Amino acid sequence: MAAIAALFSTSSLSFSSSSRKTTFYCSCSAKPPPTRKHVFDKNRTHEVERVSQRRGKEDGHAVKSVKNKDKSLLYDYDLEEQQVPDTIDIASSFLNAVVKVYCTHTAPDYSLPWQKQRQYASTGSAFMIGDGKLLTNAHCVQHSSQVKVKKRGDDTKYVAKVLAIGIECDIALISVENEKFWKGAESLSFGRLPSLQDSVTVVGYPLGGDTISVTKGIVSRIEVTSYAHGSSDLLGIQIDAAINSGNSGGPAFNEQGECIGVAFQVYRGDDAENIGYVIPTTVVSHFLNDYERNGKYTGFPSLGVLLQKMENPALSECLKVPDHEGVLVRKVEPTSSAYGVFKKGDVLVSFDGVSVGNEGTVPFRSSERIGFRYLISQKYCGDVAEVGIIRAGSHMKVKTVLSAREYVVPYHIDENPSYLIVAGLVFTPLSEAFIEEEGEESLGLKLLARARYSLARFRGEQIVILSQVLAHDVNIGYEDMGNEQVVKFNGTAIKNIHHLAHLVDACKEKYLIFEFEDNYLVVVDKEKAAEASPRILKDNGIPTGRSADLFAPYVDLSEDNRLLNLDIGDAPISNSEIDSEGLLWA
Repeated sequence: MAAIAALFSTSSLSFSSSSRKTTFYCSCSAKPPPTRKHVFDKNRTHEVERVSQRRGKEDGHAVKSVKNKDKSLLYDYDLEEQQVPDTIDIASSFLNAVVKVYCTHTAPDYSLPWQKQRQYASTGSAFMIGDGKLLTNAHCVQHSSQVKVKKRGDDTKYVAKVLAIGIECDIALISVENEKFWKGAESLSFGRLPSLQDSVTVVGYPLGGDTISVTKGIVSRIEVTSYAHGSSDLLGIQIDAAINSGNSGGPAFNEQGECIGVAFQVYRGDDAENIGYVIPTTVVSHFLNDYERNGKYTGFPSLGVLLQKMENPALSECLKVPDHEGVLVRKVEPTSSAYGVFKKGDVLVSFDGVSVGNEGTVPFRSSERIGFRYLISQKYCGDVAEVGIIRAGSHMKVKTVLSAREYVVPYHIDENPSYLIVAGLVFTPLSEAFIEEEGEESLGLKLLARARYSLARFRGEQIVILSQVLAHDVNIGYEDMGNEQVVKFNGTAIKNIHHLAHLVDACKEKYLIFEFEDNYLVVVDKEKAAEASPRILKDNGIPTGRSADLFAPYVDLSEDNRLLNLDIGDAPISNSEIDSEGLLWA
């Protein structure tokens, strides 16, 4: 299965970022901090990489050589950049709207959540869109401590501010307040969605030099595509123009000089060449409209149903569905508004009046078809959709409110991870970032399977784990525990990390009893724990025994405690977990 990674630029480094059967290789201009206990998969031959430029030498995967047909000489892209004249189909003013992005990242440390990892730097591209704002990729500025931009032909770097980050769509909006930066600047205008074989020109600051680079190609394919950084499925444009580390965030132009998208990732493999991806203007406009509507990014909505294709005629006949029509509802997420609206066994045949085929596709433009997920991605969180279904042979229309998906184990954490330390026991919510940092092998099969196949039963649900034990006399005998799920505290089922902190604070019993999987108990004397905690924190250089968010009053989001006992079964929580093309989330 091909993996995907967005296009960064760092110094001679590729590091794996496994997320739900997908391996990411990021390349930035300085060396990112080393990850702990991570096993690099040397056998993987395909990857889709995030593209932003790295300073210094690149690793062997990033460096490519080509033969000059006339002189039979080999040129290394990391030693010499092929210069492209400004006169090729794009006005110089358009090139001047493309800037180089310098970002210093300070990512959270998920294993030691009270501190940050070492800083590292990366470079990418961005472009002006007017009103003092620029667009770039989310992976170029995520966890940023400082962002600077430099215009073409200028030696001054200007400080930029991150206004919004859309992890799912891998887009970020930044601004520069210094008026000198905008002197004589011209913003780019967005064009329509291109057609197949349309010419496309990618502009940015990839590896090979400091000056702007221009590459040309054509549109090869337009379809719903896996976004590496956001672990999501949105409309994407595949092109054959060269996209290299550092191109991330740069614009792609059509022949009219209009921006038709943002370069963001590339597919690499032994059997693939020149496969790059561009975020289309439909996705970009959704991100910008979302920001204008809400003053922040709220995300792309989901219907919250697991579907099955209905290509087999016997299946359609059994469910009394006309041939070539509809997809079968296999499961409905309890946290979605569709829960209670759809039922297992319903056949979804239309969405807002658009017929859905038995392969889960809908008409797209004049003579194309595209994944049904595309229609949902055109809407916003809170919008109402009218869905046509066939239930027990009867046609009906139902309405449901669309909302963002709720994950028990989130892909990305925008803020510092939560943590709670009780008598040296360090508790934190399980996240993909934690799994990446610690390594899948450190979790054990049962916990890893739960992370991959557990649907949220209620909003705010988390898998809370004991990540490590800070050794002290008060916790003697438990020092070797780590990366195990705690399920109950003094007999009460734990909903999330904030709920655990609330239960500990409200405890009136003599003992603090933590129950783990398979009825394994950890019992600590409450008074001795209170006495030992300050010393444990001081010895380990920890400023406080809990993260800032856990000082706020606890609010129960589950609404109904019966949901704790709701048996919804196991299901793959993302399309990347599904090997069979007969299944998909929408």
